[in-house]
Amino acid sequence: MLRPLLKKQLQTERRPSWKLTQRVVEMAASASGEATRIMLAVNESTIKGYPHASISCRGAFEWILKKIIRSNTCDFKLLFIHVQVPDEDGFDDMDSKFASPDDFKKMKHRDKIRGLHLLEYFVNQCHEIGVACEAWVKKGDAKEIICLEAKRVQPDFLVLGSRGLGPFQKVFVGTVSEFCVKHADCPVISIKRNADQIPQDPVDD
Repeated sequence: MLRPLLKKQLQTERRPSWKLTQRVVEMAASASGEATRIMLAVNESTIKGYPHASISCRGAFEWILKKIIRSNTCDFKLLFIHVQVPDEDGFDDMDSKFASPDDFKKMKHRDKIRGLHLLEYFVNQCHEIGVACEAWVKKGDAKEIICLEAKRVQPDFLVLGSRGLGPFQKVFVGTVSEFCVKHADCPVISIKRNADQIPQDPVDD
């Protein structure tokens, strides 16, 4: 009963209020008595490319730290997923998980996975402030893979950065966050970019 209730509450607002967010976190924590597991989908910048994170996912990460975790670093675990578009890089091992900076140093095929450097940024940030985390790469269609991974991992909730595109722009680009809000098997929080962060072309991120 808890998951449908949380999902329903989060979907009542396009940009979650502070009170709503706190209520969701408190309900998730009290239900399990364990660390609240937050899944965050991250992607590369369309402006700078790898290994730079997009404006929206970086903003969503900062929002989690500021609004949810704050100083309670021991009460949360962040789960980072990056979905890489299938290509011909010849690297098929997408099951490795990374929980500390040292894990990246041990990766023999480090330079063959473009998304690895992207994940390393977020894992390093978590390591510096003492937040437990895991990160992994998958290949495929981002919106479908994120939903499948959310179903497999069962986080307390999923956080996604959003470009906040208008209806006309969505027709041509489509949005991962909108799809996941409708289809993910867990509560979803979609965080829009701040107005002062939007590039000249809002489709860029």
